[in-house]
Amino acid sequence: MKAARVACGMSQSDLAEAVGVTRQTIGLIEAGGYNPTLNLCRSICKALGVTLNDLFWEE
Repeated sequence: MKAARVACGMSQSDLAEAVGVTRQTIGLIEAGGYNPTLNLCRSICKALGVTLNDLFWEE
């Protein structure tokens, strides 16, 4: 998620504001310390212009 966020030129604060959570929540998601809800995942994907598979699917 961090790579997609940086590629969009967004800070953690920018993304947090766009999806309605705190910067700390974004940091925890990026660090793997928080499992976001599906609705939050969808909001993050929309804000970053990527799909759920692009962002969250592990191969």
